[in-house]
Amino acid sequence: MSSTKQVAIPNVVLQSSFRMPVIGFGTAAFETDDGDVHKQAVIEAIKVGYRHFDTASVYGSEQALGEAIAEALKLGLISSRDELFITSKLWLSDNHPDLVLPALRRSLQNLGLEYLDLYLIHWPMSAKPGLFKASYDDENDLVPFDLKGVWTSLEQCHKLGLAKSIGVSNFSINKLEHLLSFATIPPAVNQVEMNASWQQKNLTEYCKAKSIIVTAYSPLGAKGTSWGSNDVMDSELLKEVAQAHGKPVAQVSLRWLYEQGVTFAVKSYNKERMKENLEIFDFSLTSDDYQKINQIKQTRKSVNNPTTFVVADLFDGEN
Repeated sequence: MSSTKQVAIPNVVLQSSFRMPVIGFGTAAFETDDGDVHKQAVIEAIKVGYRHFDTASVYGSEQALGEAIAEALKLGLISSRDELFITSKLWLSDNHPDLVLPALRRSLQNLGLEYLDLYLIHWPMSAKPGLFKASYDDENDLVPFDLKGVWTSLEQCHKLGLAKSIGVSNFSINKLEHLLSFATIPPAVNQVEMNASWQQKNLTEYCKAKSIIVTAYSPLGAKGTSWGSNDVMDSELLKEVAQAHGKPVAQVSLRWLYEQGVTFAVKSYNKERMKENLEIFDFSLTSDDYQKINQIKQTRKSVNNPTTFVVADLFDGEN
């Protein structure tokens, strides 16, 4: 069956020396809490060639991902768990020095795994311990974030062999500077909102200079989510580029990210689009294409996610 033909996905080498596939499969599907839907989607993704899977404690998909990995091993789709790269993330209510290791152990238990390939601080903010919810609507739910203490705990997780690499998500240049001022182990990855309508040029240049790999979430604009928009998929400029190459807009958008030296986590539970999102290695963008893409209006969509109120200095005024 043609849909099971695998695409070979290149790797990047992290500062930690481990290899990470440049394309990850996102499992943040808040529109369904049906574990079987998540599980079957991951199995299909493995069939077409995905090997990097991105989850988080707040997504509620860790258990389904773990079940899919076990099923893939049973079916012989993969011969070893080591063929996969699994990323998960630390949520706000566990963003405290003494709660990092227990949170990671819970994620590993949910996944049925002995280690993560990458563990990220999901957001540079903390909620009250035990107050676990996807969105916070009261400023009193948040408490001061002890970055140094939390990062030291992540470094300990790495030393224990529970996380092969550690990193961050939604960190500005300013916050990365602060982290690098004391980190014994530098962050391998910074996962941030990035796509053709929010290109993050300053941040990506900074991360490249510091050997921090950028992973883009919402690489196609997260159309249909509470924070996403149609700005990428409905962009007339991107449609012109796509037409010139005889490619879908999604492939052009993902190719643009790849050519920036950026990795990305893309999500679709549609089998054909899963495969389509991998098929970006047989063409290149031209200087004319870049001229068009550079004209796209820039707007950050994930302004105050995961709160319903604006958090001062969350992104430190950077763009």
